[in-house]
Amino acid sequence: MKHVTEFKVAIPQPVVDDLKSRLKNTRWPGEAEGSGWNFGTSESYLRGLVNYWLTQYDWREQEAQLNKYPQYIADVHGVKVHFQYIKGTGKNAKPLILTHGWPDSYHRFHKIIPLLTQGEQSFDLVIPSIPGFGFSDKTPMTSEAVADLWKALMTENLGYDKFYAAGGDIGMGVTKALASKYAGVVAGVHFTDVGYPMGQEDPATMTEAEKQFAQFVQQWWYSEGAYAMVHATKPQSIAYGLNDSPAGLAAWVLSFANAGATPELIEPAFGGRDALLTNIMIYWVTQTVATSVRMYKAEAIAQWSGGQPLQKSTVPAGVSVFPREAQFPKEWAERFVNVTSFRKMKEGGHFAALEVPDAFAGELRTFFYSIQ
Repeated sequence: MKHVTEFKVAIPQPVVDDLKSRLKNTRWPGEAEGSGWNFGTSESYLRGLVNYWLTQYDWREQEAQLNKYPQYIADVHGVKVHFQYIKGTGKNAKPLILTHGWPDSYHRFHKIIPLLTQGEQSFDLVIPSIPGFGFSDKTPMTSEAVADLWKALMTENLGYDKFYAAGGDIGMGVTKALASKYAGVVAGVHFTDVGYPMGQEDPATMTEAEKQFAQFVQQWWYSEGAYAMVHATKPQSIAYGLNDSPAGLAAWVLSFANAGATPELIEPAFGGRDALLTNIMIYWVTQTVATSVRMYKAEAIAQWSGGQPLQKSTVPAGVSVFPREAQFPKEWAERFVNVTSFRKMKEGGHFAALEVPDAFAGELRTFFYSIQ
């Protein structure tokens, strides 16, 4: 490995003490009677979560779990990139880079690490933190720019001639850019989403299924998409509150999580209450929520500046559509990637690697080992 140093998570105790002080002193705004989750994050739910955070959640135990697998910091063209790197046990383990999204982190994939690194059909897993997130440099950039870093990380820092890639949410954009720009070294890609209609498509070219999908996305955008509009237009305005109040940060993350799940499924969708809080803690202890949301602004500026869209990739692509993810048809995916496998799953949602790790890991193994 070149320009790579070992890393361990070690948060100073004063940071943890300060967190607890802020949680204890949360100024609760009150909520409309009987509003539940209809106005945003339920205060009654959040009060219970904050109490658990204060009295039962153990950061040091979770920190030890984060340090269970090898972690590193790589200097990739001047950008410090944090990543987990776990070698597979198989003789011909396939190198696979997994990219998270927002409002999650590299912790999104912790449950599938043992599932994908054991046995003959195993993988050398590379799980980085996107710049601007977690323990990487606080350098928000576009998905395409992140793809450039990932290609360099895999080929220059880690020395692989070819590799595989998977991701959802923001990780989808990064993975799609990898396939489009670097088909010579990217051997296969996997997605759980492939992007959404934004009103720029010619209806005459869309199938009936695609039109129905576009209508669904438009309705979802009006009811649940405010977070993305804020991130893409006024990220600094929201950053002050999110960086100052852990309860406020949790409320903002939970508001998005609730968009894809009924209230009783929020914690399972994140892999459980501790996993949910650990994900939030990664933003809190690194103070990267501001730079994470600023990535949306970077993407918007790139789009507004009239840059050329990426060409459809020729790299073999597997697509797994989980039932609580937006249900796009195969022909929509085929507009962007070379779909060679398209499967509808029986359970799971936006954070499938956390919620249904066995099913998600199975999809990755089955697809990537079906291609060269």
